[in-house]
Amino acid sequence: MHKRVTLPSPPAPHPGIMHRTTRIRITELNPHLMCALCGGYFIDATTIVECLHSFCKTCIVRYLETNKYCPMCDVQVHKTRPLLSIRSDKTLQDIVYKLVPGLFKDEMKRRRDFYAAYPLTEVPNGSNEDRGEVLEQEKGALSDDEIVSLSIEFYEGVRDREEKKGPLENGDGDKEKVPPLQQTGVRFLRCPAAMTVMHLAKFLRNKMDVPSKYKVEVLYEDEPLKEYYTLMDIAYIYPWRRNVPLPLKYRVQPACRRLTLPTAPTPSEGTNTSGASESSGATTAANGGTSNCLQTSSSTSRGRKMTVNGAPVPPLI
Repeated sequence: MHKRVTLPSPPAPHPGIMHRTTRIRITELNPHLMCALCGGYFIDATTIVECLHSFCKTCIVRYLETNKYCPMCDVQVHKTRPLLSIRSDKTLQDIVYKLVPGLFKDEMKRRRDFYAAYPLTEVPNGSNEDRGEVLEQEKGALSDDEIVSLSIEFYEGVRDREEKKGPLENGDGDKEKVPPLQQTGVRFLRCPAAMTVMHLAKFLRNKMDVPSKYKVEVLYEDEPLKEYYTLMDIAYIYPWRRNVPLPLKYRVQPACRRLTLPTAPTPSEGTNTSGASESSGATTAANGGTSNCLQTSSSTSRGRKMTVNGAPVPPLI
């Protein structure tokens, strides 16, 4: 027989370095961000409706002038007018601009240079982005080495609700209270876009001398932020525009403690009488006894007649 071997579970990663295990290189995403016709990153990403393969708009339009099949899977795009079966993919293009550093800025510059060299050329849609007049700040794109302006203030939402409730109403009468913090109002910082929420929480802890038994939590509006989020991640995830500082808040709460469960006391010899009565009752039921018999001790059952549902029962020997 093969002996079963139980392998120990791997240790959980530290929360401070969890973001390192989730990051991947941009080259690993290139097959999903690059056009198969020109070999470059998507510009004006356009998707074929029939097969959902995406290409640059200029590349796929030029290709479909002489072909009616997808260049990747040979699915027929349209029998007579293939340009009717392609759609602009704005979401995919925004993802490409956010993942590839400097791509949006370079593309806007090329468009401005083109229309400056050919001023009589008509813009297809007439939008500012098509003319290259959209700045990188307005688009919301960030790079790791860019400086982000943010505002930080104390989060009062939870504290105000706790003060309105009584300590007995919310069950916090015995809990340890958070030490009062000096209200300093709104503070403004300039930080690199690659700085994480964990670094910002450490800065606040050192600045306010918060004891180690409390944790500093950073929030965007009412939502707590993950420690491995960078300022660039926050700018992409939440609806923040760069015309104002990134509004962040913080709060201080007691750190979670590990609860130790008390060990069960070891029963001493001669004191556990419940097990004997349960075993005797189980033996009686196995030998044909009814399930509604009253469990009595052996000392009280000897020499005494018992009746169950009006029928006499012989005493136990």
